[in-house]
Amino acid sequence: MSRVAKVPVPLPKGVEFKLDGRRAVVKGPKGELSLDIDPSVEIAQEGAELQIRTPGQEKPSGAMAGTVRALLANMVQGVSEGFQKKLELIGVGYRAQAQGKVLNLTLGFSHPVAYPVPEGITIETPSQTEVLVKGIDRQKVGQVAADIRRYRPPEPYKGKGVRYSGERVVMKEAKKK
Repeated sequence: MSRVAKVPVPLPKGVEFKLDGRRAVVKGPKGELSLDIDPSVEIAQEGAELQIRTPGQEKPSGAMAGTVRALLANMVQGVSEGFQKKLELIGVGYRAQAQGKVLNLTLGFSHPVAYPVPEGITIETPSQTEVLVKGIDRQKVGQVAADIRRYRPPEPYKGKGVRYSGERVVMKEAKKK
């Protein structure tokens, strides 16, 4: 079995786990998430921990057990604490402004970019050059941040564009005559 799957998933106070057939449901103070479990994996709740097991010793089921454990741990963390990604806009005139369910971006194009915020995600702009993407689903938060970054990824000569907070952009040297 996977080494990841051997580690139990702790359930903090206020988080409930329920297994309906092959569907795992995790409820917490921030919301509710569900996941369809692979038939080669078994989940058992022992007190305030979730144990992931595989009935067989085949290699694919061990790998799937590790994946299911990681997904369940992300669901538990999401409904209890939530996830967030921070983006920075670097460039003269690059701005972001959250208005309801739309994120307005000025990224040096001839037109402003209006990004519709998907359901289950909240976007905040603490300053004009910072964007905070928050939600309970880790995959969705990361995908929304990647979609916003895709409008103007950082370019390698001046470093202008949308980048993740803490992302290091390798700069190229300009052409010499």
